[in-house]
Amino acid sequence: MRKLVYCVATTLDGFIAGPDGSDPTGPGGFWSPAESYIQHLVDEYPETLPGPARAGLGVTAEGTRFDTVVEGRKSYEIGLAAGVANAYPHLRHLVFTRTLTESPDPGVELVADDPVATVQKLKRIDGKDIWLVGGAELAGALYREVDRLVIKLSPLTIGSGIPLFGRAAGFAPGLWELSDHTVLQGGAAFLTYDRRHDTPQGADK
Repeated sequence: MRKLVYCVATTLDGFIAGPDGSDPTGPGGFWSPAESYIQHLVDEYPETLPGPARAGLGVTAEGTRFDTVVEGRKSYEIGLAAGVANAYPHLRHLVFTRTLTESPDPGVELVADDPVATVQKLKRIDGKDIWLVGGAELAGALYREVDRLVIKLSPLTIGSGIPLFGRAAGFAPGLWELSDHTVLQGGAAFLTYDRRHDTPQGADK
């Protein structure tokens, strides 16, 4: 069965965006990734680069990790506001929303169904893994369905913002095993954790 992989950039203090939820690497954002970070994405995660970035960097590699991307409406609308109706035309692209009723792009599937049930169905379909791009609200809803975390750790702190699994995620301690890591020049790191299926001591109290 394929995995749901939450592959996301986060600060050292655990935030994936500032308090306003805007793209931290976009215009006016608080983090400009180093060249080594971009190159690592090109080499190891080319399918996670948005279409315009792939074109600008001359990336044509299909990638070996994901063939499907899922995201929430707020995350999707960041790209939409920038004039990008489908940031990932090279992947099957699902957006969970109950407010958008008509897709702005034929390659984007709008899903109003329960995210957990939908992801469980996706996992049973043969293929590569499923990339959860965000945002935090959807990640919180899918907290127990995430099988792997790929943390793109940026070497900065921001003090407050939107946390990894959102502000409304319930308390549910989980154990994760570090399965891979790469530290890049400039201080960024890619940390891969796989979910363990034992329960932390005291978590059931």
